Amino acid sequence: MKKIIIAIDGFSSTGKSTLAKQLAKELGYVYVDTGAMYRAVTYFAMQNHWVSEEHLDKEQVAQNLNKVQLRFQFNDTLGFAEMYLNGENVEKEIRTLEVSQKVSRIAEISEVRAKLVQQQQEMGQDKGIVMDGRDIGTVVFPEAELKIFMTASAETRAERRYKELLDKGQTVTYEEVLENVEQRDYIDTHREDSPLVQAEDAVVIDNSDLTREEQFAKVMELVKQKIS
Repeated sequence: MKKIIIAIDGFSSTGKSTLAKQLAKELGYVYVDTGAMYRAVTYFAMQNHWVSEEHLDKEQVAQNLNKVQLRFQFNDTLGFAEMYLNGENVEKEIRTLEVSQKVSRIAEISEVRAKLVQQQQEMGQDKGIVMDGRDIGTVVFPEAELKIFMTASAETRAERRYKELLDKGQTVTYEEVLENVEQRDYIDTHREDSPLVQAEDAVVIDNSDLTREEQFAKVMELVKQKIS
């Protein structure tokens, strides 16, 4: 069977990463969580006090990108690759609400997008890859054989994200998470550089009322059509 590129785009908290991991495991493909890459750069900017609730120093972020080394390292125990920033495992640190509240603003910076898109394209040169993000099917891999665009209501996504953060022991309110989801939707779809849009040839999956199993089965049927 031929190897293909599977590009999964969509709004925040639609379960893109969960689906991508399922597909990669089933197919024996490489999985790349591009959101983790943007989160790691955001965490780096936060550590250096270049981004806060009121402040964003785009120039400092852009000028210091050469100091950002990102890599994924597979964790056999967990069954997926974790994000390392400058040699340090930051998987837990980049998944907080604080990072979520700032990541869309960092992702707006053209220099950040250019650096990460280049890395992502290099990762997919040999195909056999599943990549999720905001601009995978439109910018990173416009030639991807299968493009999925995931969506769900803001309320449904906020409820999922809220439960996820509580399970991780974080202290948040549903209202905070819903506000963050809606704010990220606006920034992601309105930024000048590579806004979140559905690729013309993408298959839309609205998973507001789908279980993970139903969604996976639906997408696997699409995959089989492309690789057979």
